[in-house]
Amino acid sequence: MNAYPDTSFLCALYRMQDNSSMAAAHFDKMPEPLHVTSLLLYEFRQSIRWQGFLNKKDPRKGFDKKTGMAVLAKLQGNIAIGAVVVVPSDWTDVHSIAERLSTQHTAMGGHRGFDILHVATAIHLGAKEFLTFDTNQKRLAQGEGLKIPL
Repeated sequence: MNAYPDTSFLCALYRMQDNSSMAAAHFDKMPEPLHVTSLLLYEFRQSIRWQGFLNKKDPRKGFDKKTGMAVLAKLQGNIAIGAVVVVPSDWTDVHSIAERLSTQHTAMGGHRGFDILHVATAIHLGAKEFLTFDTNQKRLAQGEGLKIPL
């Protein structure tokens, strides 16, 4: 596996954002399918559903349910054709790596739990690159030797 993404990359890839053209260009030139885990898919899908909830309560926030459904359908379509591949993980090992990362980096870097889990997953899977648009997560991944091509 060459690269592992975080949720910010998936959000930029599947919904128009400032970084969407960069995410799409990188995705299009990847030499292999985009590898994801069930945890990453859960967080991404939850974030899309959360945006729908926000929009329902206040139309100035988030985005409507139809948009969310289209985003999730596009992701599912890419999984169906093999452009995105769900890979298994040994969650005990991921959690062990995450605990080490938390101990070593959170007090100084202020890293959130899911961000640490995504970097730990990339390390566990042997990724060389970490795909993120999150500045703080970039620092964590780089501190662990992962390249950030974006």
